[in-house]
Amino acid sequence: MEPLTTWEIIGRVLYQFSSVWVALILLFSLSVAFKRRLGLYGKLFDSPIGMIGFGLVMFWVFVGIFGAMDLIVTHDPLSQVSGMKNKVPGTPVRGAEEGEYAWYLLGGDNLARDVFSRMVSGAWIVVQIAPLATLFAFMVGITLGLPAGYYGGRLDTFLSFLANLILAFPVILLFYLLVTPEIVATGVPNYMAAVLFIFPIVFIGVLLNSRYYTRPNFRTPLLIGVLGVAIWLYLALISTSGYVVNNGDVAIPGLPSVLDPFDIPGGILVVFVSVVFVNSPTVFRIVRGLALDIKTRDYVAAAQTRGEGPWYIMLWEILPNARGPLIVDFCLRIGYTTILLGTLGFFGLGLPPESPDWGSTINEGRKLLSIYLHPALPPALALLSLVLGLNLLADGLREESLKD
Repeated sequence: MEPLTTWEIIGRVLYQFSSVWVALILLFSLSVAFKRRLGLYGKLFDSPIGMIGFGLVMFWVFVGIFGAMDLIVTHDPLSQVSGMKNKVPGTPVRGAEEGEYAWYLLGGDNLARDVFSRMVSGAWIVVQIAPLATLFAFMVGITLGLPAGYYGGRLDTFLSFLANLILAFPVILLFYLLVTPEIVATGVPNYMAAVLFIFPIVFIGVLLNSRYYTRPNFRTPLLIGVLGVAIWLYLALISTSGYVVNNGDVAIPGLPSVLDPFDIPGGILVVFVSVVFVNSPTVFRIVRGLALDIKTRDYVAAAQTRGEGPWYIMLWEILPNARGPLIVDFCLRIGYTTILLGTLGFFGLGLPPESPDWGSTINEGRKLLSIYLHPALPPALALLSLVLGLNLLADGLREESLKD
């Protein structure tokens, strides 16, 4: 079997992404058709920069999703094939069986694994961790930042001091401390997860209670149902094999394995908690600053005159009017988180060594970069394009939010 030419490689790579192209076409067609009904998201399609950024971001989101469904990958990203070590792109697989893809489209790495499949699988890791960790960080920052800005006084001073204390540490050093095996063995990240993951439950509970406070017959069953599911998911997130912490010296039982719908690997949980912990103080400061400004507006005074409660004013008067800067920062922070994940993988921290995340793949390819470019280049370009897309998306959203 002959090696593939450059154009054949490009054609086959594009073909492997067929499901992604179809999903992008459908998404853009429907979004453009109904953009006048979609608020700020619809206005994004009036901005060429925003559309380009959104396209890049959704490309990698769909790659991650469809890659996890085995619609794109050509080989197992962890499997090693004899004779394929450091092979150039388009090299045919030796002894390929019937039904097995016959080429390594982007070549093999130093352990004879398929670079293309590892790049696609790495997108799923980013899609899983970066947006969710950023969302959790925002919930922590909003839950603490709104009362700090609205009430002020000693509460503001205390919470601002804690935020500044965390921000005083260099980010990389803080990450390194949190994900090193010695710290993980103590159970500190698990304790942090147990504390930080409570904030989304508090946020949801206060949000619904303040909204439907005057309708107790509807509010009470709604809170019981929503908070019941939220607490169940909270226990499932922080529990591993039936324990919240189990380091030999301390064993704290968690959700029984029978009731645990998913078991998050320890490495991913540690990275997730670290990202939330590092990002939350910055979000807190942004929300606090916005609350300090918006609480002086006339519509806030009108809500106070109507007799609305403090949390109703914070969540339904101040927060919606701060959505523009927060949405822009959310996109930028996902990009920042993506870079942090790549940095951790590059230094071999947090995720398992064999993980196909982009940072680990770049680090493995770096060792032979002067001889072979193909193992490190695809994940590096993937990381670059995703972060570029998030920055362009944030610029587009900023432009449109300023027009409101």
